[in-house]
Amino acid sequence: MLIVSNLTKTYDNGVKALKGIDLPIEKGMYGLLGPNGAGKSSLMRTIATLQAADSGKIIFNKEDAVSNPQAIRRHLGYLPQSFGVYPNISAINLLNHLAILKGVTNKADREKQVIYLLHQTNLFQHRKKAVSSFSGGMKQRFGIAQALLADPKLIIVDEPTTGLDPEERNRFHNLLSEISEETIVILSTHIVEDIQNLCPNLAILISGQIKKRGSPYSLLRLLEGKVWRALVNKNDMAFCYENLNVISHRLVSGKIELRVMSDNFPALNLPEVVFQPVAADLEDLYFSTIQQSQES
Repeated sequence: MLIVSNLTKTYDNGVKALKGIDLPIEKGMYGLLGPNGAGKSSLMRTIATLQAADSGKIIFNKEDAVSNPQAIRRHLGYLPQSFGVYPNISAINLLNHLAILKGVTNKADREKQVIYLLHQTNLFQHRKKAVSSFSGGMKQRFGIAQALLADPKLIIVDEPTTGLDPEERNRFHNLLSEISEETIVILSTHIVEDIQNLCPNLAILISGQIKKRGSPYSLLRLLEGKVWRALVNKNDMAFCYENLNVISHRLVSGKIELRVMSDNFPALNLPEVVFQPVAADLEDLYFSTIQQSQES
C-alpha cells in the first residue's frame, strides 16, 4: 500500500504545486485526473522520489520513502510525461541496458523480459532500430516498456497515451489492466476516458489540491438527478451561459449539446431549447469539479 500524507511542495519561483495532499492507494489502478498545470506531474515526481517534498510523508509498504528513497526506488517503474533516449542505440540493446541498471542481472531472465515487453508494446519488429529515430508514438511505447522492466510493485505513468493511436492506446490499456492485478498502478492524465475505462478509484487534483476522491460510482452518485442535456443553436450559447450553470458543451450533428447542472428543471425562456435529464458521467464530474474550484 502507498500512503501519501499532507504532502506539500513549493518551487523556488513561488508556485505552490502541492498543498497538503492526502492519498491512500491500494493495489490496482488508481486514476489521478486533473487539467494541465494542476500539479499532477509534481505529485508523480515527488512520489517517485525525483524531487523532495517540503513537508509530509510517503509510506510505501510500511517504509518511509521520504527518509529512505530506496524504499520506493527499488520497486518503481516510472514513465514521465517526456523522456530522453541515448542516440544510435537500438531498442533491444537499450532495454537490455536499462534492465541491468534496474538489477535484472540474470541474462536469460533479462532477455525473456525484454522480448516479452517488445511484443507487448508492438515494438518487436522495430527492435533493431535506434530509439532516437522512433516516431513520437513509438517512443511513448518504448517508455512504457522500460517502465515495466524488473517487475515493479509500484508503477507511475504520467500522461501515458499521448501520441498513441486508438489501437496502441487500447493495447496499452489492456496491458496496464493486466499488470494492476498484482501491483499499484497510478495513472496520471487529463483524459477522462482513460480513467473511466481503467480505474476503480480516482482523485481529482486541481491547483495542487485534491478536490474529490473515491470510486467513480460513489462520486457520480453525488450528481444523481442534477445533470441535464439540451441541443441549442450557436446563437443561443451566450444566453445559456449567462442564465444556466453550464458545465460543458460539445458539437453534435451540427448543433451544440449543453450539459447543465441544476437541482431542478432548468428554466430558460427559449421554447426551442428542450432539456432532458441524463445520467451523469465522469466527464460531468470532472468539469463540474473544475467549475466549482474556479468559483471558490
